[in-house]
Amino acid sequence: MRGLVPRTQGYCQPLLTRSLDGFINHRGADMSCYARRVTLPAITPLVLQKRVIKVYSEDHTSRALEVPNDISARDVCQLLILKNHYIDDSNWTLFEHLPHIGLERTIEDHEMVIEVQSSWGMEESRFYFRKNYAKYEFFKRPLTYFPNEMVSFPNEAHESVTHTETLKMLLSSSTYPEIHGYLHGKDNGKKSWKKMYFYLRRSGLYFSTKGTSKEPRYLQFFSEFNNAGVYLLVSAKQMHGAPTQYGFCFKRDKAEEAKDLKLLCADDEESRTCWVTAIRVFKYGMQLYQNYARPRQAKSELHSQNMSPTRSISENSLVAMDFSGSSSRVIDNPTEALSVAVQEGLMWRRKSCTRLNAHGTPCVPHISTTNIAIHISQPWFHHKMSREESQRMISKQGLVDGVFLVRDSQSNPQHYVLSMCHGQKIKHFQIAMLEDDGDRIYTLDDGHTRFIDLIQLVEFYQLNQGVLPCRLKHGCARMTF
Repeated sequence: MRGLVPRTQGYCQPLLTRSLDGFINHRGADMSCYARRVTLPAITPLVLQKRVIKVYSEDHTSRALEVPNDISARDVCQLLILKNHYIDDSNWTLFEHLPHIGLERTIEDHEMVIEVQSSWGMEESRFYFRKNYAKYEFFKRPLTYFPNEMVSFPNEAHESVTHTETLKMLLSSSTYPEIHGYLHGKDNGKKSWKKMYFYLRRSGLYFSTKGTSKEPRYLQFFSEFNNAGVYLLVSAKQMHGAPTQYGFCFKRDKAEEAKDLKLLCADDEESRTCWVTAIRVFKYGMQLYQNYARPRQAKSELHSQNMSPTRSISENSLVAMDFSGSSSRVIDNPTEALSVAVQEGLMWRRKSCTRLNAHGTPCVPHISTTNIAIHISQPWFHHKMSREESQRMISKQGLVDGVFLVRDSQSNPQHYVLSMCHGQKIKHFQIAMLEDDGDRIYTLDDGHTRFIDLIQLVEFYQLNQGVLPCRLKHGCARMTF
């Protein structure tokens, strides 16, 4: 019969066109053995479809996630926090890493992850998940990020504006303070870098062809940022021949080669931080502040509703006991119970130095494996890490005052080094190990302040500044999946 599909294995294949319904109705029910109605699959809306993304951690292990098309970077971070049982302190961040051209940037919390992934070309690109303590630090300390010498206003009436007011103006679309200063620039296709005076305005980035003059006839347009992302140069000197390591650039979507980038380079970290932060604020405006305020508002609402975590029955049945006397007793005073717990912890640490080894002889202090295990399990301690690696790790997690880690000393195997950030600079302090009546002690100030282990040292400087430029706040940890 014309228009029908031939029989195969005792049944009729369905026709492939919707006109079959009319054909059956016209020919009658006796044709039903040769054909049947075709049911088309339901079309899932594009926004509900799911995609698989791969996210990498600090040690380059990866985790695959099936996510919807409309998932934001913050939602991906929340998902990874839950899956890995991390503590949500509002510092977890998703990064976009483009190794083939040496670029990396923070993906803003509101950005759609699938849109970012769709902008990648054929070269390998990655998402990284780690902490970034500097992501919103400029809201807390605008003075550090917007120094007076780099910020100016259209008229002299704003000379007395405070840094908080400056930040509000940067967030507002009706006002336009300028960010200005010297940068090394490199345009498309050019091989050499040239130092020029730049001006950042809401309309884009400009440079002056005559010194620091900002007369319109001397200003030339360099790049816009509304339709381009701002990236840090991971290897500015090696890959791009930059005069310093503090490079950044503008990159349009689909740009896959270095020649398509608008390259810039600052003389120091403070200057680069100011430029990049101002570009982020100009580009996203109040959306950036909403990203910063959102988790804090959620915590405030939980606190106002008194939604404190409840303790289990087994935890409520626990009491503090004192077994030091001939008979045990219950400690009813909470202050006394806390004091006893602290003393027991200190006694355990001291005893660990004199425990017997596997051969029944006292452990030598400088090779006590038990004592080593006390600090080697801490997330802020990094075994056999070089000075350069520590600087890279702290830089990646944010140049914020108090970010720190402790590592082995390369110059003295018996000592350790405290590496920390202050004033957007990374500083290193030698932790000396001394012998006092057969006991090992640790010190940062030639023995004036002594500690029985590295944990006690770190805990002390988390509460007291002491000889350090600031207190220790955020320990750098290498997270794994």
